[in-house]
Amino acid sequence: MQKATFDPWAWGKNTNSVQAVEVKQPNGTLYCSGQVAIDANGVPSNADMRSQLIQTIANLEQLITESSYECKDIVRLNVYTTNTNEFFTTCMDVYVPFIMKHGIQQATTLLEVKGLFATLTIELEATVVK
Repeated sequence: MQKATFDPWAWGKNTNSVQAVEVKQPNGTLYCSGQVAIDANGVPSNADMRSQLIQTIANLEQLITESSYECKDIVRLNVYTTNTNEFFTTCMDVYVPFIMKHGIQQATTLLEVKGLFATLTIELEATVVK
């Protein structure tokens, strides 16, 4: 795979994403369903958003790895949350290190939604290319 990222505006360097990702000659593409804080038995978390994000990231990492892909190759990462303000004030110290740990440079959409399944407050949806 050949990957190029584009971020034409100076303010973009202060975000945790890029404005566009181009992929040429991929060997495969993994479209991940939205991952949430559900345990191995299918029980959704009722913990706070920060704790749910930690579980959600672990679930996403497990899914990607067990699918024979790598988190560093995430090209699109959508974040759905029931409260964007809470995400920015309580979760960035978890989210940013996850992005940096894997060297991810992804196109991102952050959306506040009215609700998620059961008691869930955060969902991550990824596209991974190798």
